[in-house]
Amino acid sequence: MATATYTKSGTKATTPAKLNKDIFELKVESHELLKIAYNAYLDNRRTNNAVTKLRGEVSGGGKKPWRQKGTGRARVGSIRSPLWRGGGITFGPTGAENYSKRISKTAKRTAIKQALSLANERGAVSVIETFECKDGKVKPTIDLLKKIGADRRTLIVVSEKDELVDRATRNIPSVKAVQAKYLNVYDVMNADHVILSKKALEIVDEWLGGSK
Repeated sequence: MATATYTKSGTKATTPAKLNKDIFELKVESHELLKIAYNAYLDNRRTNNAVTKLRGEVSGGGKKPWRQKGTGRARVGSIRSPLWRGGGITFGPTGAENYSKRISKTAKRTAIKQALSLANERGAVSVIETFECKDGKVKPTIDLLKKIGADRRTLIVVSEKDELVDRATRNIPSVKAVQAKYLNVYDVMNADHVILSKKALEIVDEWLGGSK
């Protein structure tokens, strides 16, 4: 079993927490699956905001700019032509594109385990007894992070993310809180520190421990 720094009520404890080696001690020989899962997460969040007009959707152009012959200029039927500035766009985005990607559940879970293993390998995984936010204040969160030594980008994994947890973390630029069942490769890979509550660790063990 792997071990991680274990804290109770924000103070260092003498006994480190035990981590499931099937989740936190995988030997990652290739990062190809991590790349696929990482890019799939970004693609699935992508929105279709870019829209261009075809030549039939551009206003104007109902009249032929000049006569067909005798002017010495090239023949043109409409100012809507894609060859003209302000004309229609050929093969442009229509807003109906689907950029989402799908990967299997097994591949996604394996990628998350690989990301957690890499984080644990560099000593970036910590386990706390609980993450309590009775008043939803930011200061207790900052104090906890200082005691743990998480002074850079930090991912806090909790069993349940309610309004109080959100209020206690959302105004700290370098901190993100995520519910254990929504843990993903993108958040783990972008975090310098991964902090799990004890209940969140149990959920992760149950979720990922049985998948190969």
